Amino acid sequence: MTKTKGYRAWGWQALWWHHFFLLWSTIDAQTRYSIPEELKHGSVVGNLAKDLGLTLTEISERALRVASESGEQYFRVDAGRGELLVNDRIDREALCGQSASCVLPLQLVLEKPLSLHRIEVEIQDINDNPPKFRTEVLFLKISESAAVGTRFSLESAEDSDVGGNSVKSYTLTKNECFTLKMKEVEDGKTAPELVLEKPLDREIKAVHQLRLTALDGGNPVKSGTSTITITVLDNNDNFPVFEKNLYRVSLLENSAKGSFVIKVAATDADEGPNGEIEFSFGARTPDSVLTLFNINPSSGEIILKGDLDYERETSYKIEITAKDKGSPEMESDCRLQIDVIDVNDNKPEIILTSEPEPVREDAPGGTVVALLNVRDADSVNNSKVTLQISKGSPFKLKSSFSNNYALITSGPLDREKVSDYHVEITATDSGSPPLSSKRIVSVRITDVNDNPPVFTQRSYNVYLKENGVPGSILFSVSASDLDSGENAKISYSILDSKVQDVSVSSYVYMNSENGSIYSMHSFDYEKLKVFEIHVQAKDQGSPSLSSNATVHVFILDQNDNAPAVIYPSSAALGSLSHQRMPRSAKAGHLVTKVTAVDADSGHNAWISYRLAEATDASLFSVNLYTGEVRTKRAVSEQDDSSQRLILEIKDDGEPLQSATVTVSILLEDALHEPISELRLHKASEPSKKSGRITLYLILSLASVSVLSLLTFVVLAVKCMRSSRSSGSCCCMRRQDSEDYKNPNRNLQIQLNTDGPIKYVEVLGGDMMSQSQSFRSCMSPMSEYSDFTLIKPSSTTDFKEVISVLDASLPDSTWTFESQQVTTHTAVKT
Repeated sequence: MTKTKGYRAWGWQALWWHHFFLLWSTIDAQTRYSIPEELKHGSVVGNLAKDLGLTLTEISERALRVASESGEQYFRVDAGRGELLVNDRIDREALCGQSASCVLPLQLVLEKPLSLHRIEVEIQDINDNPPKFRTEVLFLKISESAAVGTRFSLESAEDSDVGGNSVKSYTLTKNECFTLKMKEVEDGKTAPELVLEKPLDREIKAVHQLRLTALDGGNPVKSGTSTITITVLDNNDNFPVFEKNLYRVSLLENSAKGSFVIKVAATDADEGPNGEIEFSFGARTPDSVLTLFNINPSSGEIILKGDLDYERETSYKIEITAKDKGSPEMESDCRLQIDVIDVNDNKPEIILTSEPEPVREDAPGGTVVALLNVRDADSVNNSKVTLQISKGSPFKLKSSFSNNYALITSGPLDREKVSDYHVEITATDSGSPPLSSKRIVSVRITDVNDNPPVFTQRSYNVYLKENGVPGSILFSVSASDLDSGENAKISYSILDSKVQDVSVSSYVYMNSENGSIYSMHSFDYEKLKVFEIHVQAKDQGSPSLSSNATVHVFILDQNDNAPAVIYPSSAALGSLSHQRMPRSAKAGHLVTKVTAVDADSGHNAWISYRLAEATDASLFSVNLYTGEVRTKRAVSEQDDSSQRLILEIKDDGEPLQSATVTVSILLEDALHEPISELRLHKASEPSKKSGRITLYLILSLASVSVLSLLTFVVLAVKCMRSSRSSGSCCCMRRQDSEDYKNPNRNLQIQLNTDGPIKYVEVLGGDMMSQSQSFRSCMSPMSEYSDFTLIKPSSTTDFKEVISVLDASLPDSTWTFESQQVTTHTAVKT
């Protein structure tokens, strides 16, 4: 076994990307091994690891294999030693016939990543075949009148071996009448001829037995023999003579049966039967010729009677014999060579050298998908094949060597759009008319984690009643991922953030599988009105991708707080409130005022007052809205000096919450007299300094007025300057007195513009307000901007609310998310 390398300009550049890449290349230095035929199974052909520069680990892990272009697996790879071994019997004569060169092209394919190497194995001939004659006994008839020196053609021996192992010489057994000569026939070949050296005499010897031996040039020499039996005949003086010793004709392989091939002609100088000639194929004509051609014995016309196939046989060499009818018969021969002309009768064949590899959707252009080879059994232009790929697919073909191609990517891939491609490849030859064939190559696109999860919304609003049950579900978010497999599996989590300086995880937790959010404890509207939960959806790809969404949680108020008394202070502390009133009080006299507040909001915070019990219910009344306790009539002498009142304070919530306060009133007869006497005493008492005191009072009043005016002017100037430079504005108030008996509904708008949540809260106001006021105070530095608007209507006009918001924040858009009777929330969009 020998190894040679022939250098050729073949090569593709390697394609690398990330951790996974495919390599498509051929080796510039082509490797060729030479081995003799008939090597035993398992014999070593060559060391692939050394000659191709591969390690044993690479050969094993990348599954180096042989893809023979001949279709037969004559060789295999020993991955453990990196050697190319003989896998099957190799008979050079069966593979290459009489061809002077016998080379088997092999393709070595490496998987993961794909790599192609081309090598050639030259099969050297050994002398394993002896020369053979087609007939073991050759019969000749020679007239006894044949002249000395007459030559008679003999059958040539055939040897399947080539070169020095083919037939080299012939020998003839010693005899008195004949010798052996060689003559050139064609292409440097020679054929044996029998030469008459001594006149024949039938009466002395009628039959001559000779042995012809053919010897080859091998070592050791092999031989073959044929027996020649010569019968000496009476005189028939002249042999038939052909017009040509060699006839040559070309015939299309698709010629129809019955087609005329050629007409051979011969003449005989004799007359009568001795000059009549019959034509026939030589006695040694093989059956393959006899099944294809027929010769007319009389005319010498040769007719095609079978089907020609250029791919099976390109040329036929036929021996034609002309024999007269004399006695003895005289014959001669000539040679006919019929060359078959190739026609384009074979379609190209597309063969996959390697099955298509799945391709990642982020594979770069030029990534190898599959290796293929194209064949056409025709010859010359009929075997020249061009390949075309279906339009619109992100793939193309790249030529390599010897009709080898690679299917590679030519554009971006997106599995989410197309996950499988069926690439149609068309092979067309250059014949006339051209023939073509098609093959579908299926390519699967594998997923890459290139799509993050996407929430159904970027922002969610959740409205939650306070005092809920801990562990109850608040809301469920959902996200989807266009990827597949692990890349599409989503887990949910809550991102860390603060709510009132406490981690949001102290308030809620999340189911990582379905995106459900649960409360950790009950919420109190009076402590927490609104907060944010930042949630994240993350896939299981590598690297993982994620997206975020925000859940705005608005706590809705429930009537869970009873009114609390803040005045009188003693009643606020839970004690009895003691009040004193003169008996001289008239109807409408203000005895006291009870004030209460409710920690709830909206209707739940609307407070009303009612006189629940009284010592004398006809003497006192309580204003329903203000809590003022007044006399209904003048006090009489008959009224008890000690009066006891129980006032009930209720809110407007559901269920209703209430509180009571007890007021003790002491009626005193002389409560006004000491005061009157004191006033009369002071009025009548002369004062020496009254004039001076009056003067001091006037000066003090004037000074305070001037200072107040200057302060107002300075504040006004500063406010104007501040509004021009920083966008802040001043506070304005307008008050108009109205009768307390005509209460109005108070609309309170609380606007929060600080922080990521922009919201406004509209609350039902204090029904007991005795004034109408509008206050707008906004500043970029303030945490809240409050609006108070009192309308004489009992129904909230939201258009006016929006107008107030638009006037305050002209660049913002407000949308009402919830419209309840008592609370309205608008969220900035």
